[in-house]
Amino acid sequence: MRADAVRGHLDGLLLAVLEQGPLHGYAIITAVQQRSGGVLDLRTGTIYPALNRLERIGLLSSSWESVGERRRRRYELTDEGRKGLAGERAAWSEFTTAIGSVLNPAVRPGPAT
Repeated sequence: MRADAVRGHLDGLLLAVLEQGPLHGYAIITAVQQRSGGVLDLRTGTIYPALNRLERIGLLSSSWESVGERRRRRYELTDEGRKGLAGERAAWSEFTTAIGSVLNPAVRPGPAT
């Protein structure tokens, strides 16, 4: 899948993966890849700046953990992050309905309220 196809949806993907509990960066990448059936292969240069931004705006929190000699950062949703995820899901639903109405005009949803 083209990298630009994910643009605009990355925050929602990251928040959704973290909904089940805290993960470190590589585990987040792996979870997105597994949940997408291998279609989405995010790069570290893509997700770490996004994780840092989501933490800065209060949707994630992080803490350091030690694994053997290595330290790694674990990210988890905040209460605001859970609200943000709900908003991302609502926006995604609206987006896919609108695009589907154009691409598949025979399947038309009712009017928006």
